[in-house]
Amino acid sequence: MSAQSAAPGVARASNFSLGGLLRRPEAGALLGLVAVFVFFTIFGGTGFLTPDSAAGWLNIAANLGMVAFPIGLLMIAGELDVSIGSMIPASSMTIAIVSGHYQQNIWLGVAAALGVGVLVGLVNGFLVVRTAVPSFIVTLGTLFATAGFVLGLSVLLTGSTSVVINSDGVAKQIFGSFIDQTFQVMIFWWLLATAIYIYFIHYSHYGNWIFAMGGDKESARNAGIPTRKLTIMLYVLSSTSAAFVGMCQALLFNVAQVSVGQSFIFNSIISVVVGGVLLTGGFGSIIGIFFGTITFAVVNQGIYFTSFDRNWSSLIIGILLLIAVLMNNTFRKMALTYAPKKK
Repeated sequence: MSAQSAAPGVARASNFSLGGLLRRPEAGALLGLVAVFVFFTIFGGTGFLTPDSAAGWLNIAANLGMVAFPIGLLMIAGELDVSIGSMIPASSMTIAIVSGHYQQNIWLGVAAALGVGVLVGLVNGFLVVRTAVPSFIVTLGTLFATAGFVLGLSVLLTGSTSVVINSDGVAKQIFGSFIDQTFQVMIFWWLLATAIYIYFIHYSHYGNWIFAMGGDKESARNAGIPTRKLTIMLYVLSSTSAAFVGMCQALLFNVAQVSVGQSFIFNSIISVVVGGVLLTGGFGSIIGIFFGTITFAVVNQGIYFTSFDRNWSSLIIGILLLIAVLMNNTFRKMALTYAPKKK
């Protein structure tokens, strides 16, 4: 049994059906992406279609997408992690302090940055499964605790909230470089992560387990699914993914600051919801999150290619994203009520 059969709208059909295809979780996300792309193609002029423009929203989508995937998995499982907003600057500052301020080997800095992500993820996971405190409250606590710890430690060790890191070796090339001076190498990590997550969620038993947890965690536990271990694993994945993005940004821009990363909290949740994942859990797809992330990035960047008054940009972005969410909600209802025709 595949993970796709674990939730309405994600089951694989033996025969192709246009109706079944349109009722998949990612269908609304794809149409929403097409709609906003057409919108900005019309109102953004030729500038929106240039390679530099594409690089702008692809770079945003890649960094946001690396965080949005594990956030989406947590939401499908009925959980949430807002501590990612502190994990990005925490990992950036870690690699900058280790390999920039103290001039240690860059790979030691990489290991330390990712290690911070694993540690915070373990803390989040254990607190969620061992206490009755909702995951939002737990991760909100670690969000502020991590932010405060990073700020205090940075000032104590370096005397500053901004640390420079210079690296021109292999780590810089594979984690923090530009291709053709416009496209971030993160795009390739994002595409690789997409393929891995698609297999992980839709073609392995772990995906079935995650969907089952989002549907009814108690029933999933009674069915023998290791819900506690899987929950901890998802939190480690979320924190480590955010740490990876922070580490890559430090290497890309050669500087780390304690004040970055907070926007990832809501931006990733918006991308996941636009991608068709339910806030109540048990429904969604990786492809939908992929499309939702691109949609958010296109809307975020496309507004600057139009002739609209910039004072209205937030309103326009909000309306376009709301329309995308409403489209997804319509397709979700179609998926939940869809029944393939019997032969």
